[in-house]
Amino acid sequence: MRQFVVEADGGSRGNPGPAGYGAVVLDPVTGETLAEAAEYIGVATNNVAEYKGLIAGLKAAKALDPAAKVRVRMDSKLVVEQMSGRWKIKHPDMKPLAAEAGRILPPAQVTYEWIPREKNKHADRLANEAMDAGKRGKQWEPSASTAALSTGPADTDAARVVGDAAAGAARARAALATSVAAPAPAPASATVPAPARAAGAPAAGWSAPDLGTPTTFVLLRHGETALTPEKRFSGSGGSDPELSAAGRRQADQVAAALAARGTIQAVVSSPLRRCRETAAAVAERLGLDVRVEEGLRETDFGAWEGLTFAEVRERYGADLDAWLASPKAAPTGGGESFATVSRRVSATRDRLLTAYEGRTVLLVTHVTPVKTLVRLALGAPPESLFRMELSAASVSAVAYYGDGNASVRLLNDTSHLRG
Repeated sequence: MRQFVVEADGGSRGNPGPAGYGAVVLDPVTGETLAEAAEYIGVATNNVAEYKGLIAGLKAAKALDPAAKVRVRMDSKLVVEQMSGRWKIKHPDMKPLAAEAGRILPPAQVTYEWIPREKNKHADRLANEAMDAGKRGKQWEPSASTAALSTGPADTDAARVVGDAAAGAARARAALATSVAAPAPAPASATVPAPARAAGAPAAGWSAPDLGTPTTFVLLRHGETALTPEKRFSGSGGSDPELSAAGRRQADQVAAALAARGTIQAVVSSPLRRCRETAAAVAERLGLDVRVEEGLRETDFGAWEGLTFAEVRERYGADLDAWLASPKAAPTGGGESFATVSRRVSATRDRLLTAYEGRTVLLVTHVTPVKTLVRLALGAPPESLFRMELSAASVSAVAYYGDGNASVRLLNDTSHLRG
C-alpha cells in the first residue's frame, strides 16, 4: 500500500476576510512534491479556509491513489483534534466541512498530526499565493514553467506522481484537476510542483508596463492630548481624552499643509475623540466630510491605560515583559495584543482599499494602526513596531497597487509643525 503525506493550511486576512487555502501531497520517503492545490475562496474565516485546504489535499491524494494511506500534517490544532475525534465539532460552519473531509477516504487510511507553523511553510505559501491572486481578482495558477511539466509526451515528473506508465500519470492528472480545480477558466488549483521565484527576480509588478493609479493612504497621527507629552498609555480603553491646546494647533497646522498639497480626496477617522477633532480640522479646511471607521481605533491597553511605562513596569512587570516579547501577549486586564490589532487593521485596510480604489485618502488614526500599516506594507516582523518613531500630528503615506504590492512613501513627517 502506497503512503502519502498531505500538508494543508488556510488563511483569512481579517478572520473573516479574504481567504484562501493551500495543500501539497508529498512522498514521505523522498520528500518529493507530488501535487499542489490552492484556491482563493472569497470571504471566510481561518478555520473554514483550513478545512477547505484539508479537503483539497485529501482529494489530491485520492486522485493519485485511492488506496494509499495518508498522513495529514497541519498547524491547525482545531482541525487536527476534531478530525482525530478528540474534540467535538460545535460550530455549524465546521460540521459539513469535517463531514466532507471524512468521506473522501476511508477513515482507516487517514491519520492526523499537528505540526508547528514553521514546518508547514509549503502549504502556507500556497494559501498566501491564492489570497494574493484573489486580491487581484484572479484565481491561483501555477507558473508557466510548472504548467509545461504537465503537458507533452516526455512527462517524466508527472509519471512519477503515480509511479506508473505515462498513461496512468495522465489519468491521475485528469482526476486531480477534476476534483480540486478552482472555478476559473484556466486550471487553477492543482498541478505538479511549482518552482519558487528565482533568486534576484523582480517582485510582482516591477516588470508590468502600467500598474494603474495606486490607492494611497495618507496616515495622520492625531494631535497631542494632555497624556501625550507625559508618555502615558492612551488607547481605546481609557478616558478618550480631547486634544490639548498644543494638539489643536498641530491639527490646524497639518490641515493647512494638506490643503496646500491639494491631493486628499476623502477623510476617514478613528472613532476616538482626539482623532475626530484632528480630522474635523483637516476636513473643514478641505471641504470634505469625515467618515468614522471603528477599525482605526487605538489598541486597548487594559489596566495600563493612563499609566507611564515606568508605572506599568513597577505594577505589572511580568505582563510587560511578555508583551514586549510576543505580539500575541495582551496588556493586563483584558487589553488587546498586537496580533489582534494587526488582524483588525488588516481587515480595515482591505475594506478601505475596496471603497476608495485609485483615490488618495487621509486616515486619521493612532500610533499602533499607523505603524501596523507601515509594517504590513514592508513585510516587516512584529517587533518592528518598537523600532519606529511616530510623533503627534506626523504624516506617513503608503501606496497600494493593483498587483497587490505596497510602497511606503513617507514616514513620520513633521515638517509642517511649527512651535
